Amino acid sequence: MIREILTYPNPKLRVISQDITEFDESLHMLLDDMYETMIHKNGVGLAAIQVGIALNALVINSVNENGEQIKEDLLEVINPQIIESDGIIVFQEGCLSVPNVYEDIERFKKIKVKFFDRFGNEHIKIYEDFMAIALQHEIDHLRGHLFIEKLSYLKRKKFEKEWKKRPKEKV
Repeated sequence: MIREILTYPNPKLRVISQDITEFDESLHMLLDDMYETMIHKNGVGLAAIQVGIALNALVINSVNENGEQIKEDLLEVINPQIIESDGIIVFQEGCLSVPNVYEDIERFKKIKVKFFDRFGNEHIKIYEDFMAIALQHEIDHLRGHLFIEKLSYLKRKKFEKEWKKRPKEKV
C-alpha cells in the first residue's frame, strides 16, 4: 500500500523514532509499504517516520549500473547504529520529505553499521560512498533530523525563504 509521505515542516518529522522489538507481520507490512511508497515516489531511501511511523526502520534501494532499481538489491534496516565512521564526502542530496530541493551535504565516506533485518537477524556491515550517504541520511530521519539542517546559516535562510514561496503541493 502506498502511504502518504510527510513533508517539511511537518512537526512529526522531528520525532525521535523508537527501537523495534517485535519482528512480526506488522513490521513486514510496514517495510513492504515503505518500499512500495519509495518506488512510487521515485526515491532511493525512506525512513518509517517519513510515513508517520516513529519506529527505527528504513529502506534503501539504490540504482544499479543500468539505472534500474531491483528489489533484490533492497536493504531493509531495523534499529541501526553507526559504530564506526571514517573520511568525508560531499554529495548532492535530496529528500522525499523536502521535495525538489537538492543541496551539497557533507557526510562520512565510510561507515560501519549494526542493524537487524526484518526477521530479527543482527548484521554488522561496512558501507562506503553512496550507500554510506544514504544510510546516514535515513538514520538522521530516525533521529528527528533533516538534511537541510546541515546547510550553512546563509544557505538555510535562503532555503527557508524559497520554501515559503513555493506553490503548495496537491496531495
